[in-house]
Amino acid sequence: MRTIKVYRSYNFINKDPILGIMQTLIADSGESYKRIHELSDVSTSTLSNWFYGDVKRPQFATIAAICYALGARVRIIDSHGIEIKPEKTNRSFRLDRRLAPRPQVRRKRLRKLAALRKSAATKKSP
Repeated sequence: MRTIKVYRSYNFINKDPILGIMQTLIADSGESYKRIHELSDVSTSTLSNWFYGDVKRPQFATIAAICYALGARVRIIDSHGIEIKPEKTNRSFRLDRRLAPRPQVRRKRLRKLAALRKSAATKKSP
């Protein structure tokens, strides 16, 4: 498993180092940009702009979507090497409905992802 250590005072010159890690992850997976788009709903132009365009700092949600689609995990580790996990929320805490993720959209994406993975698995098996 690869780990990137992020420092508070780190200033990158051209591009964020996570782009190099993502490029390696995509190359190691052997998937095309089109296939990654099908799995993660991240456009192929976003990927091209990451590696060949002017994007210097990609959004975390986009990175997480691609990692999930390629079977990698995104973990947040503190300076002592301990993984930071989300805390359980209090039941009385309510999210503003306008800000909460829409479950029906998430379910559609998960179904689509499961169907694509299933079709890929059947194509690979003899």
